[in-house]
Amino acid sequence: MKSGKKMLIASILALGIISIGTSLGSSGINIADTVAILWCTVLHIPLPQDMDPKTITIVWQLRFPRALLAFMVGGCLAISGAAVQSVLRNQLASPYILGVSSGASLGAGLIIITGFSLPLTGGFTLPLTGFLFGLATVGVVLVFASKIDKTMSNNTVILFGMVVSLFVNALLTTLLSLFREELKTLLLWMMGSFAMKGWSYVTLLLPFLVVGAVGIIRYTKEMDILTFGEDAAKSLGVDAQGVRKKLLLYATMLTGGAVSLSGAIGFVDLIAPHIARKIVGSNHRYLIPLSFIAGGSLMVLSDLAARIIVSPAELPVGAVTAIIGAPFFAWVYFRRGK
Repeated sequence: MKSGKKMLIASILALGIISIGTSLGSSGINIADTVAILWCTVLHIPLPQDMDPKTITIVWQLRFPRALLAFMVGGCLAISGAAVQSVLRNQLASPYILGVSSGASLGAGLIIITGFSLPLTGGFTLPLTGFLFGLATVGVVLVFASKIDKTMSNNTVILFGMVVSLFVNALLTTLLSLFREELKTLLLWMMGSFAMKGWSYVTLLLPFLVVGAVGIIRYTKEMDILTFGEDAAKSLGVDAQGVRKKLLLYATMLTGGAVSLSGAIGFVDLIAPHIARKIVGSNHRYLIPLSFIAGGSLMVLSDLAARIIVSPAELPVGAVTAIIGAPFFAWVYFRRGK
């Protein structure tokens, strides 16, 4: 089957998953009513007169924006993961290894504690701060790596990324211990959740998603070439260092925006690109969009599981993705070893 048809099938399945994620919950709303509400509202078609207004409110104002935000966050993490794996030529790499998540978490934590708002940014203060702190963390990693290793080998970058990530996590832990009044709020945020996050969060994440995704898709051909190494890229006229820096910038934008609004949810940026690679191969023209679909679908299903496993209470979404992702990481590692 051609990659285009696989993409179409994956897109249809993703729409079905979003519909299921919007339908299931404590209020018994069947999927037919959910699809009818979404379809009619999006196309501005009058809804059936016998439709309960409460049901419409639950679907459109609560569940659908939550499912849509989960899909967008999962897609952001998945695209950034695919880009970082291409840049570092390591299928076990992710933005989290480079410290992006730790930096974004620290920045978002400071905003949550202080309530500080950047001038002229309004509600964008939180995701913008997450992006800037994540970018600063990556910058520190690259500077230190270049000082030690002039060639900036992938192993050196990954090693310094892990060291800096641990250091920033230590700063975040110190922050938690100093501000005990906000401890519960920060811990719940760090574990990841999409509860009570409506259309405003979707609006805040959308610019980061569009700019980051478009920026990465522009370099799909260069990413294909980078998989053969920097020497091969240079022989084909590709500025390997410049492309790597731009891809890391866009990946940081996606991860920083997603983490600051949803919390530190791990493993999606590792799992989704592998799923996409199994389906369409390593051609980034198809790999990047399918990673977005796979990551978004996985996040919606994880959020759904977090809501229904211990209903009416909720599990942290980060715990669900970790339960799935840790065995998957081990499987990929030992499979590569063989």
